Amino acid sequence: MSDLFVFAYGSLMWDPGFAYEDRQPGLLRGYHRAFCIYSHYYRGTAENPGLVLGLDRGGACRGLVYRVAAEREQEVRAYLWEREIGNDGVYKEKSLPVLLDGGETVPTLTYVADRFHPQYAGRLSPEQAALLIRNGVGNRGRCLDYFASTVKHLEELGFRESPLHRLLELATAPD
Repeated sequence: MSDLFVFAYGSLMWDPGFAYEDRQPGLLRGYHRAFCIYSHYYRGTAENPGLVLGLDRGGACRGLVYRVAAEREQEVRAYLWEREIGNDGVYKEKSLPVLLDGGETVPTLTYVADRFHPQYAGRLSPEQAALLIRNGVGNRGRCLDYFASTVKHLEELGFRESPLHRLLELATAPD
């Protein structure tokens, strides 16, 4: 039985919610980090949706890879299923190869945006996205707090994504 690897690209980077043995940076090819999911639960409501990150097709994404001990695999998978899919099913679970900074490629449990789900927002204009981020509030708090924390943690890891910084500026600009 081998260890489980989990790819994190958003809040799982700074709030994984599960025990892990190790974490290290990695690169996922074929998907990019995007605010492409309407949040009706965690960071918004059906009446006033927020906007959260998803992995959308194309490009590449730097993130963290957590190594979970084999004996904890079922527990962690159950937790992640509830967190990522349980409320609305807007993410699809996939096993995707991620290149670790050390040069090794590992299969990772990864959650990608379901483009056919009604909460898939697709590509919004920066102004539309900023408005949803600024106004969204759900049972895990303000969408803007989630976004600011994500950008802060990306910076701490050395992952600079200019489009996210520009979007944060728009979302925090005075009306």
